[in-house]
Amino acid sequence: MSRLRTPSPGAGPLHVVATPIGNLGDLPPRAQQVLRDVAAVCAEDTRHTRRLLAHFGIEAELVALHEHNEQQQAGRLVERLLAGDSLALVSDAGTPLVSDPGFRLVRAAREAGVRVSPVPGPSAVIAALSVAGVASDRFAFEGFLPARAGARRERLQRLAGEPRTLIFYESSHRIAETLEDMAAAFGADRHAVLARELTKLFETVLDGSLSALAERVRQDPDQRKGEFVVVVEGAGDDAGAALAEGRRIYALLSAHLPPSTAARLAAELSGAPRKALYGQ
Repeated sequence: MSRLRTPSPGAGPLHVVATPIGNLGDLPPRAQQVLRDVAAVCAEDTRHTRRLLAHFGIEAELVALHEHNEQQQAGRLVERLLAGDSLALVSDAGTPLVSDPGFRLVRAAREAGVRVSPVPGPSAVIAALSVAGVASDRFAFEGFLPARAGARRERLQRLAGEPRTLIFYESSHRIAETLEDMAAAFGADRHAVLARELTKLFETVLDGSLSALAERVRQDPDQRKGEFVVVVEGAGDDAGAALAEGRRIYALLSAHLPPSTAARLAAELSGAPRKALYGQ
């Protein structure tokens, strides 16, 4: 049985600081003060963070902490914290640890009895959900889908029956393909919202069916630029959820069985109409 960890006396705190996702005016006063006061700022990209700090007239020691060195850096940084230094952790944009490095440092700090304190602020996930106009009482954040088409489609098929609102990050290089794969996995008529460049100069928030959004992105090169958050409505009522689950099972079975057999078995397992699955 694990024990409750007791705070280490004399240790400095680790502040997890959210930074703007686009508009620099979104860095709140408390975050600015913390970044001024700490002994060092742990940053995903020190060049990017240096520009952010310079905008607010903040001078600070910067320590690189990214996916390639976090395992090694975490121990050294915890030593500094235990020696009494206070540190801040930031990512390039938004809230650290959300599809960004940092959890190893936070875990190591907590295991050492260091106080870890959030300085909340911008988050692309929450910003997109707040303007999407879809059910927000329950949602699942999936981060970035796999880059390889086969793995991405398999992941989407597994999510097809999920009743909660789904939120994804996507890059400009794959947004068109991803929307098409979502339409195939979730159904062309599933409602979704495409949030692009949130809080930035060319911010757009589009909503409609997945097929309509995919067509818009195909036709408009500007909608293939920038950073994207895709918010997809959940499978919904029992009938919709059964159909989504049937499509997921059918996609798996059809790789090994004749289509008619795959559709019959998928219908029996999911309760979805066989005719709605055949030929998917």
